[in-house]
Amino acid sequence: MHGPNPAMPYPMAGFPRTVFLKNFITRPNIEVGDFSYYDDPQGAERFEENNVLYHFDFLGDRLVIGKFVAIAHGATFIMNGANHLMTGFSTFPFNIFGNGWEEGFDAGTYLEQGRGDTIVGNDVWIGRQAQIMPGVTIGDGAVIGANAVVASDIPPYAIAVGNPARVLRVRFAPETVAALLEIAWWSWPAEKISRNLAAIRGADLEALKAAR
Repeated sequence: MHGPNPAMPYPMAGFPRTVFLKNFITRPNIEVGDFSYYDDPQGAERFEENNVLYHFDFLGDRLVIGKFVAIAHGATFIMNGANHLMTGFSTFPFNIFGNGWEEGFDAGTYLEQGRGDTIVGNDVWIGRQAQIMPGVTIGDGAVIGANAVVASDIPPYAIAVGNPARVLRVRFAPETVAALLEIAWWSWPAEKISRNLAAIRGADLEALKAAR
């Protein structure tokens, strides 16, 4: 055997609070890689509804989550639709209430201030109640602490905590990070990952290099 089937919605028998997310993604503007999971005792299946907020099709921004991402209960992704316009004297969104207030509104102003796609790399761990703000990129191998508010990009293999999130430290030396990004074990076939689990778990970089 070479690990669970990523097409299994509930990969842990008798533990329905944990799901492989890609099996519950229905929106074309959300992409999730194999083996990435979300854990929530109140219904992990409703991730799109409860954890991806202010995500409106007309804005065109995407949420892209890589492979082998672990997302803890209550983590949320705030998308560009949460922003209020600051180009006029008021930030109040008159247009959304209609009844004449929508007249003269230019939807293009939303697009002009958007921060783009939100990208989560591979092998990222996102802690409980963390908030990922619009347009952020989180690098491969990063760790986001519980309750962190991530408002700017986080480098690969960094540990980020706090509000606003700051990099506490980087998990490995720069040359190790560079090697791991080049190896990109998460893109290997499941059979190859299985054969090299000891090296992945044991931080045996030379074995991983040899396995490429």
